[in-house]
Formats: sequence, C-alpha cells, structure tokens
Amino acid sequence: MTTSPSRTPAEASPRPQPAADGLVSAARRNLREIAQGLCHPSHPPVPPLANASKRWRRLLPYVVVIALTALFLPVTLNVLANEYGVNDALAGLLTVAQAAPLLMLAHRPLQAWWIIFPADVVGALVLLGYPAPLQGIWPWPPPTLISYCFVMLAVALRETRRTAISVWALTAVASLVLHLTAADRSNAALLPAICALLVVIGAVIRERGDAQRRLAEQETISEAERAQRTLLEERARIARELHDVVAHHMSVITVQADSAPYRISGLPDEAREEFEAIAASARESLTEMRRLLTVLRNDGTEGERAPQPGLDRLQQLVEATVRAGLPAELSVPARLPDVPQAVDVSAYRIVQEALANVVRHAPGALTRVSVASDGAHLTVLVVNDRAVRPVSPLETTGTGHGLVGMRERVRLTGGTLDTGPLPDGGFRVAARLPLTPVTSKAPEDS
Repeated sequence: MTTSPSRTPAEASPRPQPAADGLVSAARRNLREIAQGLCHPSHPPVPPLANASKRWRRLLPYVVVIALTALFLPVTLNVLANEYGVNDALAGLLTVAQAAPLLMLAHRPLQAWWIIFPADVVGALVLLGYPAPLQGIWPWPPPTLISYCFVMLAVALRETRRTAISVWALTAVASLVLHLTAADRSNAALLPAICALLVVIGAVIRERGDAQRRLAEQETISEAERAQRTLLEERARIARELHDVVAHHMSVITVQADSAPYRISGLPDEAREEFEAIAASARESLTEMRRLLTVLRNDGTEGERAPQPGLDRLQQLVEATVRAGLPAELSVPARLPDVPQAVDVSAYRIVQEALANVVRHAPGALTRVSVASDGAHLTVLVVNDRAVRPVSPLETTGTGHGLVGMRERVRLTGGTLDTGPLPDGGFRVAARLPLTPVTSKAPEDS
C-alpha cells in the first residue's frame, strides 16, 4: 500500500492574494460602507438643538425649516410655471417633490435628500422639453439650486464626512450627465462648486461641535476622577490622624496589661496569662496599624510629631485667623462633657476647614464660631456674613478638600452635617457629632 508524500509547510500554506484582488476587495468594502452611510443616518431623528436649555432654541430648527418651505413652495411653482412654461399640474407636482421635503431638514436631512435629489433630476429632464427662458439656467433653476444648497448644508452638518462627500459626488455626477445631455444650455458646474464649499463649511462646523462635545465629556470624567481622588486623599488623611487616637488607647491598654501583675498582688496564674495575652494582642494590633499607616503614607512624608489638636486649641485657631485679617468670634461653654478623642479631633478640623473656606471665598467677612453640647451630641456651628468689601475671592474654585473633609469626618463619628448659603449672602456650616459611640443596627427580618 502506497502513501502519498506529505505536503511541505510552504505547500500547505495558502497562496498570497494578488494585489488586484486586494484592491477589488477594498473597493467593494468601501462601496458597502458608502451605501450603508447613504441608507442609514448617523444620528437619531432629533433636531440639532434638542438639548438646549431654552425653549426658543429648541424650536428654532423647526421655525427655520417651516420658513424655508413656505418660501420655496410658491417661488418654485411660480418659476416653473411662468418662466419655464411648465403646465400647472406638472409644475405643482415638481414643486411639492422639490420643496415640501424641506420640512424634514430639522430631523431627517438625509431622507429629505433622497426625495429632493431625484425630484431635481426629474425636473431637469422635464425642462429639456420646454424652451429655455432668456435669463433662465439649466439644469437647476434658481429656486431648485438655492433650496438644494440648504439640503446639502443640512446633510454636511448632521452626517459623517464620508456620507457628505458621497452626496456631493452623486450631485456632481448627475450635473455632469445632464451637462453632456444638453451642453449648449447647461450651467451644471455651478451647483457642484457651491455644494463643495458647503460640504467643507458643514464638516468644519460639525467636527468642531464633536470636538467640543468630547472635550466636555472628558472634563466631566476628569471632574469625577478629581472628586474621587480628593475623597480618597481625605480618607487617608483622616485615617492617619485616627491612627494617633487609636494608638494612644492601645498603648494605654498594653501598659496596663503589662503592669497589672506588678500592681495587683496575689493574682492567680490564669489571670497573669490573661493579662499577657491582652498585652500581646494590643502590641500585635499596634504593629498592624503601623503597617497600614506606612501604606497610607505612600508619598514618603513623615507623620506629625505634635499631638492631634482638639477643642482646647480652638481659641488659638480663631486668634490666628483674626491675625490673618478675618474678623472672627468664638463661643465655647466653660465646661464640656467628656468628648471622645475622635470627635475632639473632628470638631477641630471642621472649624479649621470652615475658617479656611471663609478666607478663600469671602475674605473679610465676619465669622462666628460656636460649640455647644446637650450631653448626647456636640454641635459645631460656623457662620460667616457676606464680605463687607467688594473684593474678589482669593480662590474662585476650591480644591474640594474642605467640604469633602467635613463630610468624611462627620461620617466617621456617625454625626450629621448641614452646609449651604444663607439668604443674606453668607454661608453656614453646622455639624452635629454624637458623644457616645454609634452602633449600627442589624436589619430586622421581615
């Protein structure tokens, strides 16, 4: 039994496609894309100014197309019937086919072209059977030529560059064919020349609008990313400050657990082992917190050496603000209940951010800072008046850290925050922070 020799890889591989076949395939593909563009509009059937904020702008495209239709219907009928001598019935039919579709230019310009272009060609062929007027032009009478320019401009403004060029090319081909039909009475080159200019103008306007729209989208995305980055940076900052608070308490637990066997005599061995386990767990927790803090300080900066500020330093903060040129008043009760350290730091930072915002956006405005407590909550209120001097704010657009930081600190403590402008032109920041830990309730089964 004989076997056929195996084919070599070179023989098994397909032969390279000839260059001519490649050109034919590319031409077919481009023709399919052109046909697709001519048959399917690239935009939804809505007018150009559908998203405008004012109603008169949204209605403007409809007003324009109604005015064009009302103008070209009688003018086209009059020119065809009186100047070119077309009988009334045929002139009326051609007028409706050539001018009525102008109503579609606001939302469906490509479909309007599919009606007007064949009607104009048929009208040019009909005019061959009538004597040309002394001042008349052919194949495009003046009303037909001008109305077709509006159609061409609408197509160039709404469709892609490929589709607009395809429409112009078909117009030029039709003009050339009609010119060859009756060259002695033809001005066929006029319409393609004008349409070429309109295609360029429409494409420039359309692409400029697309670029502005894409730029606005990118700015929106960038703004969202900037807000998210600000939020993450503020949370990292709060976490670094919270580390100092929690680390202090964990250190106290460690020292108390380590020293308990020496401070309390007669402890059983089980109690000593329990204190050792508590101290070991506290040390392990401190180690994990330091590792987390190292990750949060990814910019290579060192932590602050001074203790975190609290309500006891509000007087210094307000005095420093007054020295900076901002009139401020502070109202704090003589005695406050025990304030958790996280709430203490958060209250100070909220006042600090609020005063910084007044300096940035309302320099010179009288500001009142008050702190009060009802035993269960701590209320922090910062209210500033309108700037007394007509000066420009130091910053017209802030970084966003101020209000973001306040919200995150209030969320950390389980409180509430209310911010907003006042009727007299000032601004108000009110935070309500609980003095007892807030525990989340488990959802009840329905």
